[in-house]
Amino acid sequence: MSAPLDHDARQGVTPPLLELDRLHVSFGDTVAVSDVTLAIQRGERVALVGESGSGKSVTALSILRLLSDAQVSGAIRFDGEDLLVKSEREMRGLRGSDIAMIFQEPMTALNPLFTVGDQIAETIVVHDGVSASEARKRAVALLGRTGIAEPGKRVNSYPHQLSGGQRQRAMIAMALACRPRLLLADEPTTALDVTIRAQIVELLLELQRDEAEKRGMAVLLITHDLNLVRHFAQRVAVMEKGVLVESGPVEQVFASPQHPYTQRLLASRPERTVVPVLPIAPVLLEAREVSVEFKTKLPGFSGWFRSGHFRAVDEANISVRQGETLGIVGESGSGKSTLAMALLGLQRVAHGEIDFQGRALGSYRGAEQTALRSNMQVVFQDPFSSLSPRQTVERIVGEGLALHRPQMSPQARRDKVVSVLREVGLDRTVLYRYPHEFSGGQRQRIAIARALVLEPRILILDEPTSALDVSIQQQVLKLLAGLQQKYNLGFVFISHDLAVIGAMAHRVAVMQNGSIVESGAVEQIFATPSHPYTRKLLKAALDH
Repeated sequence: MSAPLDHDARQGVTPPLLELDRLHVSFGDTVAVSDVTLAIQRGERVALVGESGSGKSVTALSILRLLSDAQVSGAIRFDGEDLLVKSEREMRGLRGSDIAMIFQEPMTALNPLFTVGDQIAETIVVHDGVSASEARKRAVALLGRTGIAEPGKRVNSYPHQLSGGQRQRAMIAMALACRPRLLLADEPTTALDVTIRAQIVELLLELQRDEAEKRGMAVLLITHDLNLVRHFAQRVAVMEKGVLVESGPVEQVFASPQHPYTQRLLASRPERTVVPVLPIAPVLLEAREVSVEFKTKLPGFSGWFRSGHFRAVDEANISVRQGETLGIVGESGSGKSTLAMALLGLQRVAHGEIDFQGRALGSYRGAEQTALRSNMQVVFQDPFSSLSPRQTVERIVGEGLALHRPQMSPQARRDKVVSVLREVGLDRTVLYRYPHEFSGGQRQRIAIARALVLEPRILILDEPTSALDVSIQQQVLKLLAGLQQKYNLGFVFISHDLAVIGAMAHRVAVMQNGSIVESGAVEQIFATPSHPYTRKLLKAALDH
């Protein structure tokens, strides 16, 4: 059943800023949102939670009228006016100015051809009518407030030059540029580490306080992070399979959830399922004194002298044994993903050596290199940009089999694809669908299936559960643990979620500014961290 409208809204005493009245969204014969009724008052913070595919993001996109191929009915009233009857020109005037949105996947939402500074400044110029120089100053200030180091330099960066967390912060800066009256935040902290996550929450609260008397900015937070809901939201609404099943004050819902689905969500926590590594287990992957450098431009110089070097990874030493999970943690921009690309042989190493099964990566050639690729697989942080939009799920997951197992018949290949999809919680009905037809969490499960289908020796997981809600996250972690035990896989698990690392990893390496500042057994590092940076990360995780 849908939640009833507030009494005041029905009586017209204090009309809500946003009112969804029996919102119904479908894609052909598929119903995504069914008769959702919800009101958000001025200055209120409301969280919309539920598993991936429950209709959360579709609800938010409906508000901005960004679902071109959907059938939408009911009413979406903003400040008393129904958005469903407005023209596209009128909607363009509202988007970014009165209603702004932070999208879940910044790499696909940001334009790769323009710097992040230009994109933020464009929003300010269009909606506030200020000069280009003034807009640039505000863009730099916004990047700084969202926690990006050296915002005066990063304002000139293109999206691909930023880490996942930095791109998300740039997206948040763009959404907040014109101080909207309603902010739709779709997983705004998914790609952020715990320290920056706390900064973003404080930033949103600060902006809301600043605007309380002027415009009363309201926030609709879409998230699977229940801790974030507890610390940020005033009210929470729970969605399951497109239906709003429960809503109320956060304290009330968290203390005594009424619906079985809400109870199950709140009970979902990562559980440690680590099996000890055999003492005789061989080393699968080893990096010794590995450094990765990128060319940069030095201010104040011209010509040949402008080239400098930025060391993204500085003399890193790691090893992963058969059946072992090495967790790598650190803030965004610390070098975690760059190190992962170097381990895969996808990033040139400036210094040091990387061995797979006792042999240097650079020594593999021809057929041996092809076999090496099948034994080393990766799950990327952003599933949407790593999955081909032109291929069906069957072709995406089965592509590796077609390349590395050409002797398999088409039927055997399909059976294998169906089997691995089932293991990650998807059935055969998804075979002929495309990535854009799935939620963020579902796309991540497809990416995991694509990596697992070849049964690799070692799997590098770059934030593999960051897009997943808590219940699906728990399922995927159990799946990965089970596959590790079954096939004796080695994992390199990169995450900013210390709870996930605590559940999955045998050992952990902590990275800061490209260097591994501390490493050891998870129990030891989590219980008695020796480096101040590690202590800071653990404290932020506990506070969150």
